[in-house]
Amino acid sequence: MDAALAHQEILVTALRSTLGVPVEVVETHISWVLLSGNNAYKIKKAVNLGFLDFSTLEKRRFYCAEELRLNRRLAPDLYLEVVPIAGSADHPVLNGPDPAIEYAVKMRRFPQSCLLDQVLLRGELTPETIDAIARRIADFHGRTAIANDESPFGTPERTHLPVAENFAQIRPQLRDKEDLIRLDKLERWSEREYQAHIDVFAARKARGLIRECHGDLHLGNMALLDGVPVPFDCIEFSDNLRWIDVISEAAFLAMDLQDRERPDLARRFLNAYLEQTGDYAGLEVLRYYLVYRAMVRAKVVCIRAGQEGLSADHWTQYRNHIELAADFTRPIQPFLAITHGLSGSGKTTVTQSLLEAVSLFRVRSDVERKRLYGLKPEARSGAGTGWNIYSLEANERTYRRLAEVAQCIIR
Repeated sequence: MDAALAHQEILVTALRSTLGVPVEVVETHISWVLLSGNNAYKIKKAVNLGFLDFSTLEKRRFYCAEELRLNRRLAPDLYLEVVPIAGSADHPVLNGPDPAIEYAVKMRRFPQSCLLDQVLLRGELTPETIDAIARRIADFHGRTAIANDESPFGTPERTHLPVAENFAQIRPQLRDKEDLIRLDKLERWSEREYQAHIDVFAARKARGLIRECHGDLHLGNMALLDGVPVPFDCIEFSDNLRWIDVISEAAFLAMDLQDRERPDLARRFLNAYLEQTGDYAGLEVLRYYLVYRAMVRAKVVCIRAGQEGLSADHWTQYRNHIELAADFTRPIQPFLAITHGLSGSGKTTVTQSLLEAVSLFRVRSDVERKRLYGLKPEARSGAGTGWNIYSLEANERTYRRLAEVAQCIIR
C-alpha cells in the first residue's frame, strides 16, 4: 500500500476512538465516510486516478472546500463545514489548534433508506416526487453560474471529447466480436450525431446553457428528507464533468430512471423539466446525451470488471447498458396530436397518462402563454403582468410559440 494511504488508514482507525460513539466506516475507491451519531465525516483518499487528483494535503483541502461550496447550492442543511484534523495519525484531534494533517467534510447524517434509489426499490417513488425533482433541478439550472464566451467549457469539441473517450476506454476491455461490433455501431452513431449538430452545440453555449451543474445527478445521489427531494454529492473533482449543458444533466436522470426500468417516470421527469424551463430546443441533442450517459454507465462496469476480475454478472450489466444506449439511437416516427376542450375538461389529465405510457413530449398552451409574459407555469393567469394575456395579440404570440416548439420536437 502507498505510504500516504497507509498513514490515512491509521488515521481513520484512530478517529473511530476519537469520535467517542459507535462509528460505521463506509469506504469507496476515493474516500472514507465515518458515520457517527447524527454526523458524517468524509475524508478523501490520497490518490491520483487521472480523472481526479487528491494526492496532496493541499489538494484535499481545496476539494473539501469545493465539495462544501458546490453542495450547499442544493443541500445547505446537509453540508456543515470543512473540519481540519490536527495532532497525529494515531492521536488525531478534530478542529485542533495545531497544523492540519488532514481535512474532512462534516455532513448531517441521514438514513440510507432515504436515498431515492432505495425509495424506488420499495415502490414508494411517487409521480409527485418526480415533479418536485423536476422543479428543483429546473430552478437550480436557472440560477447556477453560466459559462461565458471565453470559458473553454461547452464548445462543440469539448462537449464531444468525453463521448469519444468512453468508446476509447471501453474498447480494450472487449474480446467478443459481437460486443466490438455493437460498440463500433454506437460510436459511429455518436460521431454522426455530433457532426450533424455542431452548430446546435455552439448555439447552446452562446445562449448561456452551459452551466455549473451538479454533474452526477442520479437517484443514488438524491435523498427524500421530510418529503423533499434533496440532491447531494455534486462532482467537485472535475470542472469538465460539472460545467455542462443543462439538457445533458437532465438526460442523466432520465437515463437512470430508464435503466432502472421506469421509463414512465423518465418521461414524466423530462416533460415536467421542459415545462418548467421551456428548453424544448434541447431536444435536438437529447438523444446524443442519453446515449452518452448510458455509455458512461457501461464504462464504469468495465472499469470495475478490470479491478475485480471479469464475471458473468459484469458482462450482463455491460450488455444491458449497451442495449439501453442502442434503444436511444432508434429513430421514432414523429407525429403531432392536438387536444382541445374547455378549461377543466381533462386535457392535462389525459395527456399526462399518454406521455407516461409512450414516448411523447407535451406542450401546454397555457404554460407557454404564461412563459411569454414572464409567468411561471403554476402562476395564476395574468397575475401582476399588467398584460391581458388572452388578447388577440397574446393569442397570436402563443400560437407562434406553440408552432416553434412543435417544430423543435418533431423535426
